[in-house]
Amino acid sequence: LVSKDIIKIADFGLAREVNSSPPFTEYVSTRWYRAPEVLLQSYVYTSKVDMWAMGAIMAELLSLRPIFPGASEADEIYKICSVIGTPTEETWLEGLNLANTINYQFPQLPGVPLSSLMPSASEDAINLIERLCSWDPSSRPTAAEVLQHPFFQSCFYVPPSLRPKPSVARTPPPVGPRGSFEHQSVKRYPVSLANAKPFNSYVSPKSNAAFGSGVQ
Repeated sequence: LVSKDIIKIADFGLAREVNSSPPFTEYVSTRWYRAPEVLLQSYVYTSKVDMWAMGAIMAELLSLRPIFPGASEADEIYKICSVIGTPTEETWLEGLNLANTINYQFPQLPGVPLSSLMPSASEDAINLIERLCSWDPSSRPTAAEVLQHPFFQSCFYVPPSLRPKPSVARTPPPVGPRGSFEHQSVKRYPVSLANAKPFNSYVSPKSNAAFGSGVQ
């Protein structure tokens, strides 16, 4: 909800307090953005389910189509496997145990490179989505860690005090000798969103190295 310079976040119908204790509800978020651990009916999960949803939404914004458009819970897992590949004991042992508990067998699919689904996306964007849409929740970054990713290092924020104030009446710029408007210089005041250096662990998408420590 946007009103002038005020932005409010609404619709907390499925929201839960961060410090609340399990067991949690098994229905969380719209199916296409639901994390694998919730699809496998886990009653114990963390805020990392939101990071999975962020990765799915980010991929949809870059490709202009849903990345995991499952028609049911089983089809949703199939769609995920077809993109990022079937989980293994190395990538998500806990997920295999969850599947065994409900007598579910993952489809055996190799997955595809995300760059083939989003050819216009940058290397940093692909890397971030791969991190967010990891089978293992512990491999997904937190929101604070995401802000330190190279994808966001080129973003700038201009404080309200430095933004140009609109005038009530504007005088047309002078006309140049050739009859065209001469360009007026505009001062810019870029302020870096984050001063921290990017983590080297983002360089290789296949690396299992943990995200940098000491994030505030």
